[in-house]
Amino acid sequence: MSEFVQLHVLVSYPPSNLNRDDLGRPKTAVMGGAQRLRVSSQSLKRAWRTSDIFASTLAGHLGVRTKEMGTLVYRSLTSGVSLAEILRGANDAPATFQPVTEEKGRKWASEIAGIFGKLKSGENALEIEQLAHFSPEEIAAIDALILKLAASGKDPDEDDRKLLMKRHTAADIAMFGRMLAASPIYNTEAAVQVSHAVTVHPVAVEDDYFTAVDDLNRGDEGMGAGHLGETEFASGLFYLYVCVNRDLLRENLGGDEALTGAALRALVEAAAKVAPTGKQNSFASRAYASYLLAEKGCQQPRSLSVAYLKPLQDADLLGSAINALKDTRNKMDAVYGNCSDSWCDMNAHAGEGALQEVLDFVAGHHA
Repeated sequence: MSEFVQLHVLVSYPPSNLNRDDLGRPKTAVMGGAQRLRVSSQSLKRAWRTSDIFASTLAGHLGVRTKEMGTLVYRSLTSGVSLAEILRGANDAPATFQPVTEEKGRKWASEIAGIFGKLKSGENALEIEQLAHFSPEEIAAIDALILKLAASGKDPDEDDRKLLMKRHTAADIAMFGRMLAASPIYNTEAAVQVSHAVTVHPVAVEDDYFTAVDDLNRGDEGMGAGHLGETEFASGLFYLYVCVNRDLLRENLGGDEALTGAALRALVEAAAKVAPTGKQNSFASRAYASYLLAEKGCQQPRSLSVAYLKPLQDADLLGSAINALKDTRNKMDAVYGNCSDSWCDMNAHAGEGALQEVLDFVAGHHA
């Protein structure tokens, strides 16, 4: 049995619209017969993956997910600026090799992009139909090939086209996986499973009718607003569950134990501190987790969402949610036996424990 790290997070967001549906409304879900507010796992994972916490903790070990790699390779080939500099957004970076003609650049860039996915229609198309997640090693290999092609002026051969890599050190790919439909042998199975966060209580989505005033409207011809708008919002206390297959994460990272520990630290810190970015300019709804429970063990993992199947409606909502989580965990242990070998928690509501202790726990000794 693999070793699992499980996270149970309670975080409260004030009025906000963190994750919208196709109509612009906050996403919802029915659970226990009551409507709850919901934040999708896709929204959460992207917020964590692109956070400053990931960037600083996992520098050099993050991939790039894009359809646009062909366009970027074309820019590199025809400008003489390395692909790495272009990916960093260094628009004023100096050329480091002799640029190639636009005709050759487009042809070669299209060939390179096509290795990572089916290209959109059109001769020498540059854009891939689906998002592809490129590891740092693959980006470095593309960069090296760009230099080789520019120096030789010859088309890439079969060996040059071997840019996809099974083994890499992209922690985000190792955590959340990648799927290459045309080259499934290079897929990476996700080691981290993330639930949709749902509120522990019923929620009603509300409307905010707002106006914006024209600063130069002095009332000479009318006092009306310069803009009328409406947005929908809600607030809630969310439960989030994350399950990490630690053995698979280490395997995805080539057995690098230090990088595995760093990835776990980044994941837990981001889950505790990073909020989705939706409508933050309008609501400033950033929030830290108020309660975080981490468990380790080789037992079959389980969510504790059943603690909130009956929606809470207490005045002390946070205190009741923490108690319900602990009570459910204890009762499951009582009937199933211990569902984890060890655990560590942090309770900001009571001012007990510390995030650093949880980080040391998840990255520390393991089975």
